[in-house]
Amino acid sequence: MADTFNYRIDHHGSLVRPAALLAARAQGDPEALRKAEAEALGEVVALQRKLRSTVVTDGDFPREDFRSAVFDAVSGFRRTQEEADGLPRWVAESLPKANGPLLADRAAQLADLTRIAPKASLPSPAYLAATCFEPAPAGSGGPASARELGEALAEIIQAEIELLVSRGVRLIQLTNPLLLAHTAAEPVAAGALSFEDALSVEALAVRLDTRPEGVRVGLCPGRRAPAAVDRARVERLYGAVPVDRWILPYDKGTDAELDLLRALPEDRDACLGVVDPAVPGLEDLDTVLARIDAAAEVKDIEDMALAPSGGFADSAGRPLLSAEEQRRKLVHVETLARFCWGNEF
Repeated sequence: MADTFNYRIDHHGSLVRPAALLAARAQGDPEALRKAEAEALGEVVALQRKLRSTVVTDGDFPREDFRSAVFDAVSGFRRTQEEADGLPRWVAESLPKANGPLLADRAAQLADLTRIAPKASLPSPAYLAATCFEPAPAGSGGPASARELGEALAEIIQAEIELLVSRGVRLIQLTNPLLLAHTAAEPVAAGALSFEDALSVEALAVRLDTRPEGVRVGLCPGRRAPAAVDRARVERLYGAVPVDRWILPYDKGTDAELDLLRALPEDRDACLGVVDPAVPGLEDLDTVLARIDAAAEVKDIEDMALAPSGGFADSAGRPLLSAEEQRRKLVHVETLARFCWGNEF
């Protein structure tokens, strides 16, 4: 694939859903929904091609939220009436079992629509274990611990990554919004999984026996850096989870953001989240470029990429911006990337 090896212009995958798609889903007519999804997918691929993004996703358009690739295709989970962090809460009632591919079939459809590298985004198994584990009565069949749940999920995610790579997907992102809380100078409990258990679970998910040229597996450990980071804990995070790319927050200009980058091993890529997907106004170009210059002093700029610092609609019904505001933000990322690397993507 031409001009896609470094994936300089990236985004997290979740994009603002068109009103027609949301309406079709609300109607509950499967045929109308299939038609609306096909039309929306064609439009969002065209948008990303027009923006000259170096990756293309399906915008999470077929899914309710960024976790749904798992919840829609894996048994063992029950949706509750509760919410946590603005999302419906799910609980694991038994060890999970995949009922088929999570994203691979849809990723193949995506690849048919464009020659740009398709990207797939999945929730990380440690994140799901930390947020879905609930102690169950003995003999109920539920997972005995969050670690056991995480390891079962890691096997499912690892198999899906292998399948995605075999179907031609070259950039895969796992997202765990809780990990950076563990790296704080004063760490706080983040879900039902300890830091060490979370690292072990994530490491199981991203192991690949073979890695074709150009394949990148990345991990987003959170959308906001802590106020201050513990260097030893950050180094433990990077050393324990063997991903190729770390998708890091870099839109606030804090010392902690730069500290996260300083600790990154030389052989790992960094994708810097330089624009805020929740704020309509565009970031000042000179300010962001100065931050990138600072990053280039501690990390080779050839091993970096740029992106928003999070998804634009991690939940289908709760977009952070309008579609037009989102478009302007994505154009802004492209503009920043061209200041950094010219047209050499």
